[in-house]
Amino acid sequence: MNKEIVLHYKILAKIGEGGMGVVYKAEDTKLKRTVALKFPPPELMKDKEAKERFVQEAQAAAALDHPNICTVYEINESEDQTYIAMAYVEGHSLKEKMKTRQLELDEALDITSQVAEGLRAAHKKGIIHRDIKPANIMLTEEGLAKIMDFGLAKLSWGVDLTKTATIMGTVAYMSPEQATGTEISHRTDIWSLGCILYEMLAGQRPFKSTHDQAAIYSILNEEPEPIASLRKDLPVGFEMILHACLQKDPRNRYRDMEALLSDLRSIDLEDRTQVLTAVHALEESPSIAILPFVNMSADPENEYFSDGLSEAILNSLTKIEDFKVVARTSAFSFKGKDVDIRDIGKQLDVNKVLEGSVQKAGNRLRITAQLINVSDGYHLWSERFDRNMDDVFAIQDEISLAIVDNLKIKLLKGEKTKLVKHHTNDPEAYNYYLKGRYFYNKRTEENVKRSVEYYEQALEKDPKFALAYAGLADTYATFGFYHWLPIEEAGSKAKEFALKGLEVDDSVGETHAAYANYIMWFEFKWAEAEKEYKKAIELSPSDVEARHMYAHVLECLGRFDEAIAEMGKALELEPLQINLNHCMGNILFFSGDYNGAIEMFQKTIEMDPSFPLQYFWLGRVFLQAGALQKAIEIFEQGTEFPTVNANVLGGLGLAYALADREKDAMEKIDQLEKLSKEKYVDATPFAYIYMGLGNIDKTFEYLEKGFEIGDMYLFYLPIDPVFKELHDDPRFKALLKKMDL
Repeated sequence: MNKEIVLHYKILAKIGEGGMGVVYKAEDTKLKRTVALKFPPPELMKDKEAKERFVQEAQAAAALDHPNICTVYEINESEDQTYIAMAYVEGHSLKEKMKTRQLELDEALDITSQVAEGLRAAHKKGIIHRDIKPANIMLTEEGLAKIMDFGLAKLSWGVDLTKTATIMGTVAYMSPEQATGTEISHRTDIWSLGCILYEMLAGQRPFKSTHDQAAIYSILNEEPEPIASLRKDLPVGFEMILHACLQKDPRNRYRDMEALLSDLRSIDLEDRTQVLTAVHALEESPSIAILPFVNMSADPENEYFSDGLSEAILNSLTKIEDFKVVARTSAFSFKGKDVDIRDIGKQLDVNKVLEGSVQKAGNRLRITAQLINVSDGYHLWSERFDRNMDDVFAIQDEISLAIVDNLKIKLLKGEKTKLVKHHTNDPEAYNYYLKGRYFYNKRTEENVKRSVEYYEQALEKDPKFALAYAGLADTYATFGFYHWLPIEEAGSKAKEFALKGLEVDDSVGETHAAYANYIMWFEFKWAEAEKEYKKAIELSPSDVEARHMYAHVLECLGRFDEAIAEMGKALELEPLQINLNHCMGNILFFSGDYNGAIEMFQKTIEMDPSFPLQYFWLGRVFLQAGALQKAIEIFEQGTEFPTVNANVLGGLGLAYALADREKDAMEKIDQLEKLSKEKYVDATPFAYIYMGLGNIDKTFEYLEKGFEIGDMYLFYLPIDPVFKELHDDPRFKALLKKMDL
């Protein structure tokens, strides 16, 4: 570049050059500050994909605001030249520092901790750097570490900045999954940071070679030279951290930057025998998936029993703290499929699997169960039970306790009691309850109605069966949520059964969750709902639905970081459930993390392209991000299904209105009115379109109607950017007051 002035920037000096651009030191003549301007090579900008990648680098970095990440001010163009303006960091790179001398232990610890803090912030926003290396870490004169160049970041747009299976990054610090071109996660940055820590301590790279292919071979197949043999003054804590960072299988590394930071903060530079908490937890963190037991009975109707037995064991194990038990939907997604145990373990991120079979004939049972180690397929425990139906509770207890015993799980005070607790001692009541759960999990109107019959029969047999009351409360709440019953009737029944369940046994997490669902959905008592969800989670730490719904409470209250963390825990337990992935996208959208939201919604579309609601939310993200035409295309995709979704119509009408296509927007209102004559339709789709058309009075008319008919989308009213300009309107404030928001 030969120019001395670019818009309001005065070029002072060239300070760096790399594959993704040239960087200049410049003066911002408007704001009187020194900045760095990064220009991509002109030949690259002729490539549409490369230009998009450069722009996405800026978007990635601009989404981050953290002292350990270089601040991006703007992206702009001048005479067809695209550039990024960012903070100018006075100092030198870590690469330059390591050329001069071997780092002291406290220096290496401080720099690693600062970089980990910055990456933790990026990962929370759904952004993976994936090119962490010494040249991309700047050190100021004050000792502040700044992460530079998110140009190779895997943004949460659902599409890599690089093509699928393309190896990108600097080979010496590349994770095994990058080297093989396979799916990466935030744990790839943990690997790279481990490589840097090793180099700072040892004065050499952990995987070194004269050429890239040999280095890749070393990364995939060899172990680094033991750090203790290269540096004698090293506390064992560093060895343990490096061991956990440089595991070739990403599942065996630190689970996240928070865990790594915990150990970095705990290092005692004088202690040669220290055992670190997070590493220790890595080696002892048991996790399990309970696969649905196979129904071996002659009668296929007995499938409810084999499914129910699996779910009962699963639910009992969720009572144990710090024991990851993958939830029902994800575990049951492998039902009837011939999938290798190792693949199941990889997809669900667990190290153990329980599988089995059930043969039921009259009152006789034959149950087999096998606990399998995922890594090698070895059977840790197996047993066959030939018993009567009356012994089903004892069998469940034996299986659950065998799992705990074989995984060497140390039960906390009171956990064994919760593990073997029977909510009923009546086998017939239990049998009816299992049938109720079986049909409720199918989630169609007809099947949910059938579940009510079975729950009621369970309570006829045992009126003190708290789980059956919780089941009934959930079914009626579901009737209200989907408007399969009038909202008042559904709410009244949900409240009645939830309170009865608490009265019978308030030590059951499911009863607290059922009551929380009622008071959130029907009474808008957010503080009370939060209290009940927290109690449910305390009683059942692996209760996915309680965590899921608690995340929505936090979301509606605008506490997005907490909501993301809670939904993240739910997804860890239930990674394959479409609704949870969708709901995480929902939270990310309202929090303003559009990159993360797009990734989640595109992921759910990949999981099930026939789910039209995903197109509504994905369109909403692009609409809010200013990509109006892209949003219209996505909304239009969502209208191509046989069953029309009212929200998609509302989103499309909103987009048409914002594109000044008033006639098309009004046509969507007509479609919604016709649809509402055939079935229940929420009021918010109408409100979206009228808001886009600028008809504020009509918007409020439908928002008020939504409150009257129990439109659950009104929960999002205070956080939905579509209605932002209404916030100062007294009608808006009055509506929020009615919902206690």
